[in-house]
Amino acid sequence: MIPRTLFTSDHETFRDTVRRFLENEAVPFHEQWEQDGQVPRELWTKAGEQGFLCPMVAEEYGGLGTNYLYSAVVSEEISRYGLTGIGWGLHTEIVAPYIEHYGSEEQKQKYLPKMVTGETISAIAMSEPGAGSDLQGVKTSAVRDGDGWVLNGSKTFITNGQNADVIIVVAKTDPSAGARGISLFLVDADMKGFERGKNLKKVGMKAQDTSELFFQDVKLPADALLGEEGKGFAYLMQELPQERLGIAVNGLAMAESALQHTLEYVKERKAFGQRIADFQNTQFKLAELHTELEVARVYVDRCMELHIEGKLDIPSAAAVKYYVTDLQCKVIDDCLQLHGGYGYMWEYPIARMFADARVQRIYGGTNEIMKTIISRALLES
Repeated sequence: MIPRTLFTSDHETFRDTVRRFLENEAVPFHEQWEQDGQVPRELWTKAGEQGFLCPMVAEEYGGLGTNYLYSAVVSEEISRYGLTGIGWGLHTEIVAPYIEHYGSEEQKQKYLPKMVTGETISAIAMSEPGAGSDLQGVKTSAVRDGDGWVLNGSKTFITNGQNADVIIVVAKTDPSAGARGISLFLVDADMKGFERGKNLKKVGMKAQDTSELFFQDVKLPADALLGEEGKGFAYLMQELPQERLGIAVNGLAMAESALQHTLEYVKERKAFGQRIADFQNTQFKLAELHTELEVARVYVDRCMELHIEGKLDIPSAAAVKYYVTDLQCKVIDDCLQLHGGYGYMWEYPIARMFADARVQRIYGGTNEIMKTIISRALLES
């Protein structure tokens, strides 16, 4: 195994704390949460007490003021245990940075401290029934109404949708201006005209509350605008590299966990009078998967290093997202095959991973969109 040099002893101490917390507070209950379709709010507040939520937020707003690596540690451990119902990554690595980077001082003071403690759960509403990866195609609109705005539209596939207390909503403020006509708004869940739709039933990630959201004549005050009017698309483009890197971090950790589960299984399971591990095909396949994951690990760690240095550009983030999630699905599929019929049984972790992994190639921008971004950068260089 190639040793990881990116994380210090402090990171690894933090990792041990995260692991113990998840083993005690999440792993024993995740199957029930899959049946419930969401995790309890109490898990969020317990995590907040431990400093697992929004560690990158500045200390003046209650965070730890750390770099991305502490958040990556939390995400890796959640993925290793297959705890895909826990929506902390979106809350920590996507929503909080938008508020901290583009919000007013009043918005930061209002939302960030309670996001750190887990009292406030957040979501971001981009996708719509008729617009997924095409962010410029959103139909949700925000129209001027005196000093404020009136918001109308619907969103779908929204992570943390049932639990969210505040939602960043992507809306058109000038339909004639293309990308420059998109703005972001902070919508509190108790606002009149906001309604949650059903908790969507999915192929995988069954414990994650993924919802439809509806906005009917929601009257927003002037200070609900996040950042400047018409800058929403630019903000999205600036923040998407971290989101896509996070998807790669999660994907690789899950794939590594899948291989570990498979190694344990093939050493114990027997067929035709010998262990599955003793067949040459098994040995060759394990060697292939190990090597591919080692290559991906070096790649992902390097991208994290670049991100910390402020050098991870949009095409590079797209590349690591597409490469790792494609590999994740391949590795898990091969690992399931080595489990035989038991790999298709929901009680085995590999079956859950197989179902959970598939969406990785879709959200955060489909892998086809990632390839379009990469090719454009190549052709324009």
